[in-house]
Amino acid sequence: MSKEFFSAIKGRRSIYGISKDVTVSDEKILEIVNEAVKHTPSSFNSQSARVVVLLGEQHDKLWNLTEGTLREVVPAENFAPTAEKMAAFRSGYGTVLFFEDNTVIEGLQSQFAAYKDNFPIWSQQSSGMLQLVVWTALEAEGLGASLQHYNPLIDEKVANEWNLPASWKLIAQMPFGKVAAPANEKQFQPVEDRVKVFK
Repeated sequence: MSKEFFSAIKGRRSIYGISKDVTVSDEKILEIVNEAVKHTPSSFNSQSARVVVLLGEQHDKLWNLTEGTLREVVPAENFAPTAEKMAAFRSGYGTVLFFEDNTVIEGLQSQFAAYKDNFPIWSQQSSGMLQLVVWTALEAEGLGASLQHYNPLIDEKVANEWNLPASWKLIAQMPFGKVAAPANEKQFQPVEDRVKVFK
């Protein structure tokens, strides 16, 4: 069990070369997301995470929307690299959007005033755990993914396009698909410089 877990953790990488040619069913993808949302821990068991899964045309729509938004802020003469990124993400099969529900966080702040300043921090930590769980589970099914952050630029348009509650704050976007190009070799700092043990 331990070996399988760490094998999946090691295999999880930022994969930018992805395609729509997946062999994993939509049902399996949704099962991964549902299980991750259900079982990833959150402070005070707040369960503040919210997720939107975009597949097919809806996935393409997100990256068209994002590209259009970026064209408004990136000078035309410098836009080619951005357009390439958008095309790469759009070439994937789907995107997982990660949100946190501010209504839940604000409710906890009111209920537990002594921890008021901590709840937004703990919310971000829980979201990060959820992102890792989904990312690793997708990798375990042979899918490649990366984590993107085009918020807050696209927040309002995303909320309007998919009719999402105003309290849902967009945290990250995870395009995924069949691995079309492997990740580059990763460099690691010495673990002994990063971990201290005291007995």
